[in-house]
Amino acid sequence: MSGVDPRVLEGIPHRPPFLWVDEIVALEGDRIVTRKRVDPDLDVFRGHYPDFPITPGVLVCEAIFQSGALLLAQRAREELAAGLLPVMTRIKDTRFRAMVRPGDVLDIEVQLDDALSKLYHLSGKAAVAGKVAVTSAFAVALAPKPSE
Repeated sequence: MSGVDPRVLEGIPHRPPFLWVDEIVALEGDRIVTRKRVDPDLDVFRGHYPDFPITPGVLVCEAIFQSGALLLAQRAREELAAGLLPVMTRIKDTRFRAMVRPGDVLDIEVQLDDALSKLYHLSGKAAVAGKVAVTSAFAVALAPKPSE
């Protein structure tokens, strides 16, 4: 997939049309910085305020959550290799502060705040041109894959 950092494709299973991270900008310890260009040709813009398209806030949140999954892909590498899956368990204190428009570039930062066994508490933010658009705190548990 052109334009997508290979480390993103290696780190999480998401693929277009639901891949909300294009590149890893920095990965240092318990913090990751990623970037996503919001493609103006996304089908969602045909129906989400057609005369004034806005990226749905839940998709900006998804960019934050996928960035967190990339952080955990490094932090919990052994557990994930053993077949555990990161599963969202809580979204808390999410705030929408600015609109994200077609063509904007999201700069996303996620921090690991706490880890207890296989439970991780993270916080993140997405900004456009230095202005924070969304902040969120969330928790992820590593769980076994369900049997099919």
